[in-house]
Amino acid sequence: MTDSKRRKGLVAASALLGGVLVLTACSGSDDKASGGDTSTQAQADEAAAKKSSQADITITPKDGSSNASINNSAAVTVSKGTLTGVTMTTADGKAVSGALSADKKSWKPSVQLERSTTYKVAAEAKDSAGLVAHENASFTTVSPANSFIGSFTPEDGSTVGVGMPVSINFDKQITNKAAVQKGITVSTTSGQEVACHWFSTQRMDCRPQDYWKENSTVTLKLALDGVEGASGVYGVQQKTVTFHIGRNQISYVDAKTKEMKVTQDGKTIKTIPISAGSPENKTYQGVMVMSEKFKETRMNGATVGFTDSDGKGEYDIKDVPHAIRLTSSGTFMHGNYWGAKSVFGAVNTSHGCVGLSDTKGANDTSTPAYWMYSHSIVGDVVVISHTGDKTVAPDNGLNGWNMNWAAWKAGSAV
Repeated sequence: MTDSKRRKGLVAASALLGGVLVLTACSGSDDKASGGDTSTQAQADEAAAKKSSQADITITPKDGSSNASINNSAAVTVSKGTLTGVTMTTADGKAVSGALSADKKSWKPSVQLERSTTYKVAAEAKDSAGLVAHENASFTTVSPANSFIGSFTPEDGSTVGVGMPVSINFDKQITNKAAVQKGITVSTTSGQEVACHWFSTQRMDCRPQDYWKENSTVTLKLALDGVEGASGVYGVQQKTVTFHIGRNQISYVDAKTKEMKVTQDGKTIKTIPISAGSPENKTYQGVMVMSEKFKETRMNGATVGFTDSDGKGEYDIKDVPHAIRLTSSGTFMHGNYWGAKSVFGAVNTSHGCVGLSDTKGANDTSTPAYWMYSHSIVGDVVVISHTGDKTVAPDNGLNGWNMNWAAWKAGSAV
């Protein structure tokens, strides 16, 4: 990925965490293994877009919004199609009831939303030809002006991979970091030392020096009720969260060999051919943590700076299968059904993502992308090398492992 295009993408994409995520990404290409011709790539992107559904789904509030209204602000609408399914849940999985309009053009929740709550919306629609489109969004509702909360990941009761940090995004600027950090403790049954690092006045991540010990349990305690985080702004949370660490799965992507080795407990269990970023749009290097999974989602180049002269995205694929987020700026590992099978393991052709061979519809259990998706959990680690690009920033996603232990601990306020 060129520096100029990445800068555009970073402006267009928001930080993830606490359920606030921007669904932006890159796509691959169907360049022939011997070529990598940009005109062929453009033709492939154009062909994929033509095969995509014409249904255009809009979710409000906008994905990544904070301080959203709790009163009649949430809605899903569609043009050039009809809605076939909408789900809205809180971050802990509690369903929110809603109603679909008679013409199936819109959906709204039938209950008032709660304050200081993160909601996730997943919508599906079909156009007149029966082609399916998907859209996903997440937003957080408003909290009282004189209080602050921390939206955290991972979720209570979840099972995650060994790379998952505790990450907390505060809805207010925290100027008294020490007081707030003293109200937050993270412990693990493995006995590992855990340190916290402030990336900004609104984000603090916590992790051990090395990956979490597999099959351990981590406890996060938020004792923030009454803690003054800034002048006249007090915490309102008193909460204990526990999550389980699963098996140790680390995948190694080598852009030079165009191969990914998936390991569990240090042993290779699968080798998969891949296609990484092209020489013009290199993939970030470094340690990355899976932060989200979508069976199918939309990827629009315009959201990360890949636009044509008319301002529209170089690609807009509404049913990208088996998408796993690696950075908040738009790097994914995902299935690619529009690329020639000969590309994978032979040529790096994408706009910066890691592509795996797949089939349209995300239901073909024989594909490498299906296998990877079904064998991965949020928090699993992906190590990417030999791309020729720089190392991903530690705060671009859940990727603090790219900072050494001394530097990490130096970011603590206590």
